[in-house]
Amino acid sequence: MGSELLKMADGFALVAESLRELAGQAVEEAKAETKQESKTETGIADKNTAGAKADKKIEEQKVAVEDIRAVLAEKSQQGKSKEIKGLLEKYGVAKLSAVKQEDYPALLAEAKVL
Repeated sequence: MGSELLKMADGFALVAESLRELAGQAVEEAKAETKQESKTETGIADKNTAGAKADKKIEEQKVAVEDIRAVLAEKSQQGKSKEIKGLLEKYGVAKLSAVKQEDYPALLAEAKVL
């Protein structure tokens, strides 16, 4: 019973970390949008630059950290916490938030296989 509770606690910890990151990202995006709107209102913003930023944002959303976190939380509940830690160590980090964004697709694929 105790080990099951620890597994659940690990899963909840992953979810809590995800929510913290999501809240931080929402604040940063709101600041960026406000900054972009003020540039647009003054006529400084370049439409091509804004379009390129939108395209880049779409590419980044292909594999979001939240997608990885959801898979890892599920695997943690299945009792694979050690495997998750090993997977993160493979990328040279101790927690998911430290993983480089360019590694997200590979990490997600490996997490699904656990």
